[in-house]
Amino acid sequence: MKRPEARGAAARPAPTAPERAVRASARPPRTESARPPAASAPPTPPGPQAPAGPRPPRERTTRERTPRERPAPLRRPAGDRTPRADIRAAARARRREERQEVRRFTRRSRRRRIGWLAGIGLVVVFILLIVGAVYSPLLALRTITVDGTNRLSAATLEKALAPNLGTPLALLDDARIKSELGRYRLIRSYVTELQPPSTLVVHVTERTPVGVIQGADDFALVDPAGVVVARSATRPDGVPLIELGSAPLDGPGFASMAQVLLALPTDLLAQVDTIAALTHDDVTLTLRGSGQRVIWGSADQSSLKAQVLGRLVALHGQSGTGTYTVSAPQFAVFNPADAGSVGGAEAPAGDGGTAIPSPNTSATPAPPADGGTDQGGVQR
Repeated sequence: MKRPEARGAAARPAPTAPERAVRASARPPRTESARPPAASAPPTPPGPQAPAGPRPPRERTTRERTPRERPAPLRRPAGDRTPRADIRAAARARRREERQEVRRFTRRSRRRRIGWLAGIGLVVVFILLIVGAVYSPLLALRTITVDGTNRLSAATLEKALAPNLGTPLALLDDARIKSELGRYRLIRSYVTELQPPSTLVVHVTERTPVGVIQGADDFALVDPAGVVVARSATRPDGVPLIELGSAPLDGPGFASMAQVLLALPTDLLAQVDTIAALTHDDVTLTLRGSGQRVIWGSADQSSLKAQVLGRLVALHGQSGTGTYTVSAPQFAVFNPADAGSVGGAEAPAGDGGTAIPSPNTSATPAPPADGGTDQGGVQR
């Protein structure tokens, strides 16, 4: 683009050589450069100025560029590095001492923290061991053993408990086991025992029948609680017949009879044919074979009465029909059927009666009346 020509003004004169020298000296010194020094223009003699006109175009000349030389980095002498290294070493030593001081003053808290972490770790490990033991298949139920059965079959009870197989021992449900065994009325009680790693032992206590009750069509074996153990069309042998009459099964009469039967020793219980009671105080028994009768009275002192009755039966078991009166065990008597009263009242120790004082007393029986003979009075 061309510059506009100046109208009415003379062209600016070119600087002379002295002026260029002054300008160059006023400039700041330049760094070393690879550029060759520019050739200075020859001075123009003073003379008349040429008229202003268009300037000729500049001729562009190509200049060779040479790479600039960068100054080498300044290096400190070896003597200057020693103080800085000492400073850094001192700083490291100070930091090391500070860390040692911190550890020394926090030693107790660190030990306390380590103790807490160790305790928490032990608790976690213990919990994991318990969970593993509870849910581990190694402790699952694989064997069931039942003992203590007499009337029941142990195999039947083991089959009833079979649904629990495969359950971990710690997760066995007691309510489920109770429901499965509760269907058998012969079981009075049971105790379960876990034997790791995989065994369940069930100790069963069966109901013991104390007597048989005659019904309309069959005979029912009952235990002391009045629970029917079994039924049969005929009367079982060796079990006394309980005569309730019009008394209910859950009445005081049955409770007294059950208490008396439980107090009798095995050999004497086997001789009892029937037992009857309407109330708590009028228990009577009939012995097998001889037809002898026992007036027991109430169920109080049943153990003492059983001992006295055993001694009387040993003396007069072969004496024929008669009545044993043990309602007052301190003065129990036996009255033969042809010797006097055979009622519910206690007979006197005369007219052929035998008085047996209690084993816990030293009382002497009364002498026989009317010239009678005392038949074997026993005193202890």
